[in-house]
Amino acid sequence: MRRQLRTTIAGITALAVVLFAIPLGLVVQRLYRGEAVTALERDATRVAAAAPDDEATHPRPVRLPKGLHPKLTVGIYRARGDRITGDGPARSEAARDAADGRVHQAIEHGALAVSAPIPSDDHPRAIVRVAMPAHVVTERTRQAWLLMAALALTVMLLGAALARHQAGRLAGPLERLTRAAQDLGEGDFTIRANASGIREVQAAEVALEATARRLGSVLDRERAFSADVSHQLRTPLTGLLLGLESALERPGADLSATIRTAVERGEHLQDIIDDLLRLARDAGPERQRLDTAALLEDLRDRWHGSLAAAGRPLTIAVQHPLPEVHSVPSAIKQILDVLVHNAATHGDGRITVEAGDVGSGLAIDVSDEGPGVADSEDIFLRRSSNGNGHGIGLALARSLAEAEGGRLVLRRPAPPIFTLLLPATDPSAEQEDPAVSARRG
Repeated sequence: MRRQLRTTIAGITALAVVLFAIPLGLVVQRLYRGEAVTALERDATRVAAAAPDDEATHPRPVRLPKGLHPKLTVGIYRARGDRITGDGPARSEAARDAADGRVHQAIEHGALAVSAPIPSDDHPRAIVRVAMPAHVVTERTRQAWLLMAALALTVMLLGAALARHQAGRLAGPLERLTRAAQDLGEGDFTIRANASGIREVQAAEVALEATARRLGSVLDRERAFSADVSHQLRTPLTGLLLGLESALERPGADLSATIRTAVERGEHLQDIIDDLLRLARDAGPERQRLDTAALLEDLRDRWHGSLAAAGRPLTIAVQHPLPEVHSVPSAIKQILDVLVHNAATHGDGRITVEAGDVGSGLAIDVSDEGPGVADSEDIFLRRSSNGNGHGIGLALARSLAEAEGGRLVLRRPAPPIFTLLLPATDPSAEQEDPAVSARRG
């Protein structure tokens, strides 16, 4: 591209210079010839005015005026064209033509000649012929042409330099854009737009940067999704496998009941997978009015059996009236499952889930009677490869809460109380446009 731009700009510059220089050169040639002819006509008229009108009958040297060109040749001719006195060829056609009483010009014997009649009462009898070597005029034209050629060459060199600069200015950002696209194809999502000064290229770089960020976000989300899926499925899958293994090892076990339980647990696993898949996609489910009471009853149904088997009571409390909240039910469901699972795994005693109105929105508290955590611990930090952090569940729950426009906080470290805060829906906005309000949540 650089070579093509350089060639195109330099070619256009050279063509423009040539198309301009050729007519200008012809104009300069005519201009200098016209100036020379005008000067010769003036000198011929001056000599004719100083010469006697009887020069043809009484030939004698003519006294020339001062100020004539040093290379000028002056001759006096009869009307038929033969020379009487002075310098010049023995016969002149230009002098013969001036017998009509007018000034004439011609190229004779390598000289530019002008003839003018000597004023007389009768028809012209003598003619003044002045001439100048043609090379004097052509030399002046040649010098002008050489100057014009030098200027044209300078313009073309400047055009070539400008073409090189402009080619770099135009091709450089495109080359960077190409390298950025290649880096993006190789998995580098840290692409940033540069100030190129070209609006179209700048727009493409900004669009590519946005694409890189989006792809990086998608990839991070997919990686997080893989970790979240493994974390969320581990406990239900372990329960399913333990139930099946226990039924196989116990003689006389009720296989029908075991199969029904396994089917229920498998359906629960399928629900978890569907929920996480919907949440992982860019265009997830739309927000809707949250039925908090039904959501908590569903939570009781999922966890009551396993917690009761472990000697851990589960208490669900709802303080009516509850504020109107719009959210994605599957996201809230996953958050509550993480909090209850965290209480069942790391806590002790009774697990209490309580929902109530906090003025600006809905608060759902999940607490237990365990020792809790130290104030300085960041329990929402996702565990990294170097071992820092506290697992995946709470980090997932906080990210889901923030995606819903809410917050997940540790309100009390010991005994621990985790609080999910969801903003209430603006009644006026809901009244104006329920669909928009539902999307805004």
